[in-house]
Amino acid sequence: MIDPSIRRNAEDKMQKTRESLVRELAAIRTGRATPAILDRITVEAYGSMMPINQLATIGMPDARMLAIQPFDKKNITAIEKAIQKSDLGINPVNDGMTIRLVFPPLNEERRKDLAKQAKKLTEEAKVSLRNIRRDAIDTLKKLKDAPEDEVKRAQDDIQKLLDKNIDELGKVYAAKEKEIMEI
Repeated sequence: MIDPSIRRNAEDKMQKTRESLVRELAAIRTGRATPAILDRITVEAYGSMMPINQLATIGMPDARMLAIQPFDKKNITAIEKAIQKSDLGINPVNDGMTIRLVFPPLNEERRKDLAKQAKKLTEEAKVSLRNIRRDAIDTLKKLKDAPEDEVKRAQDDIQKLLDKNIDELGKVYAAKEKEIMEI
């Protein structure tokens, strides 16, 4: 009997890879504002680097605007500077109490660039899934006392798991691409 933990371990790693891709794609800016865009930006506050969502509440007054309201008003300039230094390409508007980020509509060229970026992230996730499959199959091949037909069945099972996860990544990418290209 082959240890089922090999398949479970591969399945867990594949799920984490899929979740990671979903988070990374959520951080890609589309035509509308979303608080996930700010997840990668850290601010120097209280002697360490902290994510904006730990220093402020982030609201969406409308589809193209984010409003960032710091818990401590002393951090407002640090948050503003961190946003300016980031790769968002958006100039924050600071009124002393709230920072507003207005997202302009994307032009065709920028949409295509963002779609390429999303495709690249998806391809990297697929490579990661294939590496997980390879590692699981290598582990199966190293089993000395397992019957050959059981090893083959377990390899086929892991291949099916990979195929299912790659299909799901394709669906996630297609949804993100549609969202990016939407005017």
